Amino acid sequence: MFFLITCTTATAQSIESLIMPGEVIEGHAKVESECSACHKRFNRDEQNVLCLDCHESIASDVSNKAGFHGKHPRIPKARCARCHTDHEGRNADIVNLNESSFDHDLTDFELHGKHVDAECEDCHAPQDKHRDAPQDCHSCHEKDDVHKGSLGLECAVCHNESDWADALFDHDETDFPLLGNHEEVACGDCHADQTYQDTPRTCFGCHAGDDAHDGRSGSQCENCHNPLDWNDTSFNHARDTRFPLEGKHSYLTCNDCHSENPFDDIIEPECKSCHLDDDFHDGHHGTDCAACHDSEAWNGPTFHHATDTGFALNGAHAQIACVDCHIEPVFEKSPETYCAACHVDDDVHEGSQGENCNSCHSENQWLDPPLFNHDLTAFPLLGAHVGTECGDCHASQRFVDALNECVACHEEDNTHGDRFEDRCDTCHNPVAWDLWLFDHNVQTDFTLRGAHVDVACHDCHRKPLSRMKNNGDSCAKCHRADDIHDGEFGPDCGRCHSDRTFKEVRSLQ
Repeated sequence: MFFLITCTTATAQSIESLIMPGEVIEGHAKVESECSACHKRFNRDEQNVLCLDCHESIASDVSNKAGFHGKHPRIPKARCARCHTDHEGRNADIVNLNESSFDHDLTDFELHGKHVDAECEDCHAPQDKHRDAPQDCHSCHEKDDVHKGSLGLECAVCHNESDWADALFDHDETDFPLLGNHEEVACGDCHADQTYQDTPRTCFGCHAGDDAHDGRSGSQCENCHNPLDWNDTSFNHARDTRFPLEGKHSYLTCNDCHSENPFDDIIEPECKSCHLDDDFHDGHHGTDCAACHDSEAWNGPTFHHATDTGFALNGAHAQIACVDCHIEPVFEKSPETYCAACHVDDDVHEGSQGENCNSCHSENQWLDPPLFNHDLTAFPLLGAHVGTECGDCHASQRFVDALNECVACHEEDNTHGDRFEDRCDTCHNPVAWDLWLFDHNVQTDFTLRGAHVDVACHDCHRKPLSRMKNNGDSCAKCHRADDIHDGEFGPDCGRCHSDRTFKEVRSLQ
């Protein structure tokens, strides 16, 4: 069986060799004896697959629609052999490229400008494949690069294909946009010898020879000058330093505050930076001189306690020295504005009335009659109470200790003893103690009728009211001594007797 297969294969190879139309090109010579490397028996449609298996770069172009083979509209659907016919000898040209009719737009590098008139060999070396020709400018124009590579290899950033000398460079895209007179300056004025790296970007780097100040004002020319007009100095002390020169400051020269190099000086905008020796307060008032003084006149203080602190100095406060309320340095820590913060030792009320002393006292004089409205308390003053002195009710100046009950002040005026509760206001009123009014019929559950109307209070109320309430309204509770029946008919005397007179007996029918 093995011998038969071997003979059959050898015979087939021999037949294919005999019918081979001719030698293949030099590039295919290695597979010339292996017809199956390029041909598939009885299936021409599969031949393209075999070609692209070897020519991987062409296969990639066709797949990605790139290069000539990928962009040509007919090639992807055509057979490779239609254009590239082999077996015509080792030196045969099976590329069949017609340079005069070749459409370069079907490649990845369209020809524009001067490139349209270029010869093929100007870009395509004879020994290289056409597809391997470089596409960057520098590979072909390295000898034309007057910058010697200092600006990189992206020539198209400035140059174009129509005219190499017509540079379209936008200087605004750099870190140094051209403004004013700089727009008219030739490139070589700043970039010597076509060198563009390390070009100075500071004014002083190019204009040191134009410095009329001989370096006294530093090297930051742009602080005063601008590229529109070198002689148009635009320095504004208020805007550019955030320290406007006002009042006496407007008459100063630069050297009064600055050294010979003013822009290198670090001067704090606080008054004390320059006026420390002028502080006749010796630091007692802090360092914020502008709180009281201004640049118009150092000796004219402008501090207003009312508007600048929100605490107006009225009455006796107007004569107080700063250090009486403020610790040194005066302005570093402001005292609290409630009265007790300063007058705690003057508080005879021992804090019982809170911390807002101005509820009663004024700033004119601490001992002035207090402006206190008793009607705003829980005990408004009515009747005889209006003319009462404070000390009559308030034994101490801790006013909160005073009691609201009548008996607290009028215990000696109580003629009832312990018969009634301590609610004197049930009968009496503050207009006059003797003008008492009590309606027994309305204010109690025992209506006074008949002889009861003229009975004195103490005639019935011989015991404390709490015990009287426990007795109820039984007649016998008061008239037991008058009961000639000795309780035989019970405690309800009203069944037979009337309240007009005890001797009057009703009919029981």
